[in-house]
Amino acid sequence: MEIQRRLRSQPSSSISNLKMKSAMCILLSAGALQCSALGEPTNSMSANKTEIADLGGGCFWCMEAVFERLPGVISVTSGFAGGTTDNPTYRQVCTETTGHAEVTEIVFDPARISYSRLLEVFWQAHDPTTLNRQGADEGTSYRSIILYRDEQQRREAEKSKLEAQKNFKNPIVTEVAPLRKFYPAEDYHQEYYDKHPNEGYCQVVIAPKLHKLEKAKVIQETPQTNP
Repeated sequence: MEIQRRLRSQPSSSISNLKMKSAMCILLSAGALQCSALGEPTNSMSANKTEIADLGGGCFWCMEAVFERLPGVISVTSGFAGGTTDNPTYRQVCTETTGHAEVTEIVFDPARISYSRLLEVFWQAHDPTTLNRQGADEGTSYRSIILYRDEQQRREAEKSKLEAQKNFKNPIVTEVAPLRKFYPAEDYHQEYYDKHPNEGYCQVVIAPKLHKLEKAKVIQETPQTNP
């Protein structure tokens, strides 16, 4: 409305000039956009595409420490999935009534590490033949589970499971199921091993597992995730 009022108050020659300026601005803007499209890509265009894997192999402190030591993994979050309770707490999951398993959500760069490679490490990082148990940790919340996000992940998980069976004498009992929702665990669970390397569980359970995988050149000695 303000523009219209200003145009009405201008003489006809001024109106013509304004119209010409408007047309020039439109043309210049279009040219700038075209040049931008032909020039260097924007940050959003050049940003790396990421994918997410959701894997549970017993205590999420252990799995988190393993996967964050893989080049190409951007972040690892400890949490819960596979159950029916919304927004569960760690205490609730420990009661074995939520149906959830301790799971790690792994954000990775597929240009640097593939989903199939993550699965290969997954089989080496825990015992997938023990039902609802990893070592002394026992219960459905410690079950071995792969939660897929799409059909491609499902196919890769099933294929990887068949291949991994060749390396185990006992049958693999890992559950392969669709991911409904992932719930992050409380803050004090995140990066637990890195923050508490001298804590008893870390020394007795996690450290030996990491050292074994480091010696086999499966993982790096230090976290590779972005700060």
